[in-house]
Amino acid sequence: MRRKRLGRTNLQVSALSLGTVEIGLDYGISEHGEAHRPSEAEAHELLHFALDRGINLIDTARAYGNAEAIIGRALQTRRSEYILASKVMPQPGAPSVVRAQLQESLVALQTDHVDIMMIHSRAEQTEPDRETFAPTAAMRAIECGWFDCIEVGYSPIDRRIETRVLEAAETRDVGLIARSVLLRGALSERFTFLPDALDPLKRCVSELASIAGSVQKLPEFAYRYVGNGPVPHTALVGTASKAELAACINYLELGPLTAEQISAIQNVHLEDEKLMNPGNWPHN
Repeated sequence: MRRKRLGRTNLQVSALSLGTVEIGLDYGISEHGEAHRPSEAEAHELLHFALDRGINLIDTARAYGNAEAIIGRALQTRRSEYILASKVMPQPGAPSVVRAQLQESLVALQTDHVDIMMIHSRAEQTEPDRETFAPTAAMRAIECGWFDCIEVGYSPIDRRIETRVLEAAETRDVGLIARSVLLRGALSERFTFLPDALDPLKRCVSELASIAGSVQKLPEFAYRYVGNGPVPHTALVGTASKAELAACINYLELGPLTAEQISAIQNVHLEDEKLMNPGNWPHN
């Protein structure tokens, strides 16, 4: 798989990376209340499959339930084959608490180092927010100079980082990891399970499906849109399914979308920015 330099970290990362929230928590759009979390054996298969297919960045967090421990048990003999990113909750004025969180991560992950450690927070707040890293916060993180790498939401619906963040990250040599490429599954056939309160979002997804040609092609469009430019440097695939991960790898190999397709996507607008953050979605 194609690799890119992750900004001034100088780490060479695969164009796709594996997000692990779905192996540690029940996450994503539920189909009639079904849980999506895999068994531990299935999670182990997924992690090994990712490495075998050329993915070399695995993204996790203290907040992702059992994900760190599952990764540690699955990949303890393959630690040299991948770059590990995790996250701690912000604890202003309490560095010892942060150090304790890091130590907990190291124990769970069965490793002596984490390659990239991020703060699970928006820059303008101290309360953790695992769902979004808005453009304003991303710009603060880039401009303050403290961060070598940040993780931001980016999808064909949530294109807010295109205004300033992409250029700023490239100019200042900050590594950029894209997450929420499928907007928690909304950019897939599962969008039909979104509650009625999210009708504006559902209408936008329908517009994008018309551009793609079918709902089934939405994930392809999303990854080809996000993953083929100079930045972001890598796009997370948050999945518990080997089949979904294999499909995303295949999508990226198709190359970028046409200029006409990109222009059509950029003419689709979700007016209520709050709906770009799944943390604001109703639970049913």
